[in-house]
Amino acid sequence: MSTASPTALEYPFDSLPAPGHTIEIAPGLRWVRMRLPFALDHINLWLLDDGEALAVVDCGFAREETREAWNTVLAADGRPLRRVVVTHHHPDHIGLATWLAARDDAAIHMTQGEFFAAQAVWHQLPGYCATDMVEQFRRHGLDEMRRDALLTRGNAYRVGAPQVPGRYERMFAGDELRIGAHTWRVIVGFGHAPEHASLYCAELGVLIAGDMLLPRISTNVSVYAATPHGDALGWFLHSLREFCTLPDDTLVLPSHGKPFKGIRARVEQLVEHHRDRCEVLLTACAMPQSAAALLPTLFPRELDTHQVMFAMGEAIAHLNHLEKTGTLSRRVDADGLIRFTPCP
Repeated sequence: MSTASPTALEYPFDSLPAPGHTIEIAPGLRWVRMRLPFALDHINLWLLDDGEALAVVDCGFAREETREAWNTVLAADGRPLRRVVVTHHHPDHIGLATWLAARDDAAIHMTQGEFFAAQAVWHQLPGYCATDMVEQFRRHGLDEMRRDALLTRGNAYRVGAPQVPGRYERMFAGDELRIGAHTWRVIVGFGHAPEHASLYCAELGVLIAGDMLLPRISTNVSVYAATPHGDALGWFLHSLREFCTLPDDTLVLPSHGKPFKGIRARVEQLVEHHRDRCEVLLTACAMPQSAAALLPTLFPRELDTHQVMFAMGEAIAHLNHLEKTGTLSRRVDADGLIRFTPCP
């Protein structure tokens, strides 16, 4: 969903890197762009000089054309790959991490929350498996036809991430990674993923934001079946505020969309967007409503199966947030479905 005011942000780069090519963003930092096989059709990845070697931040969705593009980029440079940094466990970010690391026995750096989440989804553990997700959606009112479509997909995660790392170098919030000539501070955010890592370099004035701060669309914020009452939206909004402590002329490198400047403006746009969504839901809940019944309110367009998964997670996240703030209350009706109604 687009949330950006086109005049509020500055986009310093007009052109996009072609597959298999790079654009220099700052000294020792290059932009790589790979295709994705769904509506969000690309991901930005980052190649960093690491002395006599290279580091990459995020890896792309596991497709043959992405492997070929990486082979072209790395062969053109010629240096070995020393480190693979993964911002979070979603398949477009972690999908080729194991494959890339195996090229030169590179170390994989990620937070513990993302390592465990990748294992949980890949192995379909309780609370993270498709059946538990669909059961959560059933309790929130999703109809049988759309539930069956989700179950028929099976473990779609493995399509984009056929392997996940079996070992890693753990990153903590506040850690400093020395990559080549520059130091990158780890900023951990929540809501979009369990323990998402962004990287900030004060020397370059650059933030590799991952999915936490996108320029044109709102990051998906969803509730896992493992944490059915979790306030993912509240965690996300709190995390956004930390980015406002960075200089406003910081160059933000998002995972989707173009690099931009204007952190505070973008944070305010996102906060306002989610405030509007909550107000719309509150009005719609004048009569008790399930999350599924509210999908047309939040997403007034046709949704494919992939989009239904994200839309249900996002609807539940907003309703949970309104419950946590004392605005809505949940009830379980005689049909076993969860519905939300305004607090007295």
